[in-house]
Amino acid sequence: MDMKELIKEITKSLVDNPEQIQVKEVDGDKTSVIELRVARTDFGKIIGKKGRTAQAIRTILSAASAKLGKRTILEILE
Repeated sequence: MDMKELIKEITKSLVDNPEQIQVKEVDGDKTSVIELRVARTDFGKIIGKKGRTAQAIRTILSAASAKLGKRTILEILE
């Protein structure tokens, strides 16, 4: 499973409108950037209280990408 699919699967379980999830990956040599877009009504669910949910997703992503020897950054876009 690649990082893009991992983010999509985690996000699906958190939102009310999973069909509106958009995940785009911009790949570099050592770093990848994953852009995540969700429905406006689900934005708060992805961020969580004081950003805790977003930070937890980033922690999982960091651990998974470290295993592959890469650095992955998650950007949550409105």
